[in-house]
Amino acid sequence: MTANTQTTTRNQTEVGYEVSKFAFGTGMAMAGLIGLWGTACLVSALVSVGPLSVVKGYFTAMLG
Repeated sequence: MTANTQTTTRNQTEVGYEVSKFAFGTGMAMAGLIGLWGTACLVSALVSVGPLSVVKGYFTAMLG
């Protein structure tokens, strides 16, 4: 005599954890892109007008 047994397994994922992991990854990717864009803009300014003009413009912008 043989007995048939059926077992089922369930994998439960926490939606909040997955959503926060995705949001964190997306935020880090956006921060990286913004950092690269800012660096590219700074290098472009340094090449086009020179470092002294960039420093002078920075202090002019901060002091008014």
